[in-house]
Amino acid sequence: MQSLALALALFLTSTAAPQAAAPPPAAPPAATIDAKTRAAIEAVAYDYLDGQLEGDPARVARALHPDLAKRAVVGAGPTSREVFPLRRMSADELIELTRQGALKTPKEQWNRSVRVLDVTGTAAVVRVETPWFVDYFHMGRFGERWLIVNALWFNKPQQPG
Repeated sequence: MQSLALALALFLTSTAAPQAAAPPPAAPPAATIDAKTRAAIEAVAYDYLDGQLEGDPARVARALHPDLAKRAVVGAGPTSREVFPLRRMSADELIELTRQGALKTPKEQWNRSVRVLDVTGTAAVVRVETPWFVDYFHMGRFGERWLIVNALWFNKPQQPG
């Protein structure tokens, strides 16, 4: 009986709720990102933005990972089969839209920004904005080269006229 009580006591202490783990370290403030790394990431983001605004598909292509996943959240309509519908776009589709001049804009109308939000090792998060859209990028470093791997975008509502 004593061995049964000991076994039960050992079982109860081994299945007790674990103590809370220490929280992960906070991301470094954007200001602490190495200047060379920031410049390299920004250059890729501007290739993406300016390539579209110039209608330069080669410039856009060099910013994208070939397996880019570009998505936008879209509202579910009455005929939607998706519970959480997304608009999906591949690197090839984005490059083709650029070739067609979908966002080609005179340079004097360019109003765009790039903000590197976080960099950890070979991963970065970036926010880019134009008058037409906001994109949030996940970028990856491949050797010395940064590429856009994922993009979640939001089309801004346009004012008439």
